[in-house]
Amino acid sequence: MVSKIAEAAAPIADRPRRRRIPPELSIFLVLVGIALVYELLGWIFIGQSFLLNPQRLTIMILQVSVIGIIAVGVTQVIITGGIDLSSGSVVGMTAMITASFAQASTWPRAMYPSLTDLPFFIPVGVGLLIGLAAGFINGQLIARTKIPPFIATLGMMVSARGVAKWYTKGQPVSGLTDQFNFIGQGIWPVIVFLVVAFIFHIALRYTRYGKFTYAIGANVQAARVSGINVEGHLIKVYAIAGLLAGLAGIVTAARAQTAQAGMGVMYELDAIAATVIGGTSLTGGVGRVTGTVIGTIILGVMTSGFTFLRVDAYYQEIVKGVIIVAAVVVDVYRQKKRTKH
Repeated sequence: MVSKIAEAAAPIADRPRRRRIPPELSIFLVLVGIALVYELLGWIFIGQSFLLNPQRLTIMILQVSVIGIIAVGVTQVIITGGIDLSSGSVVGMTAMITASFAQASTWPRAMYPSLTDLPFFIPVGVGLLIGLAAGFINGQLIARTKIPPFIATLGMMVSARGVAKWYTKGQPVSGLTDQFNFIGQGIWPVIVFLVVAFIFHIALRYTRYGKFTYAIGANVQAARVSGINVEGHLIKVYAIAGLLAGLAGIVTAARAQTAQAGMGVMYELDAIAATVIGGTSLTGGVGRVTGTVIGTIILGVMTSGFTFLRVDAYYQEIVKGVIIVAAVVVDVYRQKKRTKH
């Protein structure tokens, strides 16, 4: 009798807790569900399998790798409660400038004839610096002048696209070296994406950088009171987002083996969509890189599935917009449910 009373009086903390389902699992199940729907529709309307085509799946992963690189940076920005609309334009600007330093001497119209056949790490370094500078400017505007992130990054979006067009007066940059083009060939874009995702997954989960990022997004005033240099950290976050957009521009130019001012158009919206679909809250303080990776793959599966079913590109954009809005509605519902508990 005494043992039963003692057991009943035991602290709740000592009782076995029901394990919470990781949020990524539900997102992954959505991915599986979408893929199975396309598989079913493929057999009904096309008479082919969607999932059992290795070439299609490989192309799909390669196409979303650049968006994924950008989305990793955008995830960190959104966790702080901000937004970055400039990443697509930074991709175009970075691609143009990087390609101008990656031209071969055999190309008759090289922009800098005395700077041809450079080792690949020089144009790569230039591209990363350009992206870092763009992100740093975004961070300075947001942190120091208190301009809303939407306005600051919108200004950078327009300016960076203008630089991309001005740099060569709208002309493409071609004749890139094989050494540089190698970065975008084969499976390398996917490897770059996965390495970037792994690095920042670790950074967000296990370092002070990640703790500060989540703290600012959850409650910026509490973060400031606790001793976090909010302004300095925001500059770091936006600089990293710019750096990753620059890396995406490098990979884009290498994959296409040329650079054009129109590269990266709408990439920022795809990256934001992948981030929100992956479970990152637009209100800040919630999100994981693993969810963003799955969200990126979901976008890739959807795009590839639409193409597979021969759905018109206009309808694809409409559906993508609906999905973004639906993801935000789900996020709002989750936030309300969380505050009730």
